Amino acid sequence: MRILITNDDGIHAAGIAVLEAIARTLSDDVIVVAPESDQSGVAHSLSLNDPLRLREISPSHFAVKGTPTDCVIMGVHMVCKDRRPDLVLSGVNHGHNLAEDVTYSGTIAAAMEGTLLGIPSIAMSQGYAAGNHENIDWSCAKMHGAKTIERLLGEGIPRDILVNVNFPGCPVADLQGTSVTVQGRRDFDLAKLEERHDGRGKPYYWIGFQRTKSKPPHGSDLEAMIEKKISITPLRMDLTDEPTLTRYARAFG
Repeated sequence: MRILITNDDGIHAAGIAVLEAIARTLSDDVIVVAPESDQSGVAHSLSLNDPLRLREISPSHFAVKGTPTDCVIMGVHMVCKDRRPDLVLSGVNHGHNLAEDVTYSGTIAAAMEGTLLGIPSIAMSQGYAAGNHENIDWSCAKMHGAKTIERLLGEGIPRDILVNVNFPGCPVADLQGTSVTVQGRRDFDLAKLEERHDGRGKPYYWIGFQRTKSKPPHGSDLEAMIEKKISITPLRMDLTDEPTLTRYARAFG
């Protein structure tokens, strides 16, 4: 089995080393194609106005000056042009990708691109305890990543479906199992703008995120993290809302 690995945190991120170690327990044929630098939050964007630069940094390890989506395209069509990957793994992301995060996440987007190319694809993210951003505990992903992938592949990943896996930010000894979940929805305005001023007094802005306590929807990925469970969420590429489609068809019929 040939496995293509990428991420959105960059080629030198700790999480991609964790994911490569996971992948190498499943196959000897592992190829890493990841962004040159941090691409968090770029979602499913393509580099259409700039050329893509591919750099081999070591055997089977390539850096791309581009987005996670660019990396998957480059990996499939250039690096692996002799034989397509059988599986795309994206991550392990530094922090959760839950609820509406999936619309922003480059980690999820890389798995989307793999899915669009007809390759089974899994995105994996590791949460961290509040205030522990710099000293993340990867133990849940390390201990349960490979067996989670094996079980998903054994069950089968349907065409046009990607799988979003999140590991809770707790020591592996505190893990409470696994939940198959729906994509959650936070009930507050997540993004905020922080205004600052430069040396000449002119304003500039940082996009940030605010945290508030709320009760997550039952059966959601958000609830699984609170319960210290691994969350497995299948996501569809088809975004059509069929009830609204039917209602509009009547209205415009």
